[in-house]
Amino acid sequence: MNHNAPLPLAHLTGSRPRVLSLAQLREHGVTASDAAGRPWQQILPGVFLLHSGPATSEERLHAALLYAGRRGNDEAMITGLAALALYRFGSAPALLALPHIDVLVPNTRRLRSAGDVRVVRAHTPPRPVEVTGLPVAPVARAVADAVAGLSDATTVRRLLSEAVRGGHCEPAAVVRELTVARLLNRPHVVDAVESLLAEGRAIAEDRLYQLVRGYELPEPVWNVDLRLPGGPHLGGVDAYWPEQAVAVEIDTRAPRQGEDEQWSECVRKRESLERLGVTVIHVTPRKLRDWPEQQAAVVRTALTASVDREPAAYLVVLPR
Repeated sequence: MNHNAPLPLAHLTGSRPRVLSLAQLREHGVTASDAAGRPWQQILPGVFLLHSGPATSEERLHAALLYAGRRGNDEAMITGLAALALYRFGSAPALLALPHIDVLVPNTRRLRSAGDVRVVRAHTPPRPVEVTGLPVAPVARAVADAVAGLSDATTVRRLLSEAVRGGHCEPAAVVRELTVARLLNRPHVVDAVESLLAEGRAIAEDRLYQLVRGYELPEPVWNVDLRLPGGPHLGGVDAYWPEQAVAVEIDTRAPRQGEDEQWSECVRKRESLERLGVTVIHVTPRKLRDWPEQQAAVVRTALTASVDREPAAYLVVLPR
């Protein structure tokens, strides 16, 4: 028997993507020296490209995951700009244009960045989302990992804006990940977050308008301040039905420094209004997006129930 004859591996080289780990090759009877004697490329430690040409985007992604999970670990996932490219972000570069692929792994893994793979660590990795058959970090986490490596304010603003405007996630989720990553001490990130929150509020307000009109609720007065006659300012609300004394407020608070003060102020306002007989309904942008029918039913129930309540105090309603 000729031990130097090449092994019949057409079933491997003919498959897609043509990338395998050394452990997988050994399962097919291929040793490291066998692999070295073929027109293959070791593109990452322990990972082989089974042809001589450049790796495709798909092969780069599979190779990165094989490298990160080559010990049988299945918690590795694509993150950063590569993940956003898989989510089809127009503001993210094409996969082929990326100089490196970010892979998110638990921080207990002893794994170093190598080749075009950059290892990103997480204390508690999120649950991956399957995109084109690959494990990918959720959008908010992928955005934070991308922003960590970006210094261009315009690019950061575009990524954050597309995450929200494209309906991929809520502003609060992005800000939460940026906070955990300690990126809110960078001025260009803070500026982008301010724009993001303003845009997120505008989108949520538009959804509230659509909810009222789409589900044929009575028309409220929009975006007003409430005061006692000759008395103190009680706070602003996004929609108010004076006859029924029902108010709706969109909760766009994000987990940032000073949230305790924001939350305390929110509670004080709600308690003050409820003592005066006003029913206050808090809705989140996500509820308006995902469960508009349910939110419309909550508002309709409050409006209908107003006839059974004690009359509310008379309030002055002013444009905000």
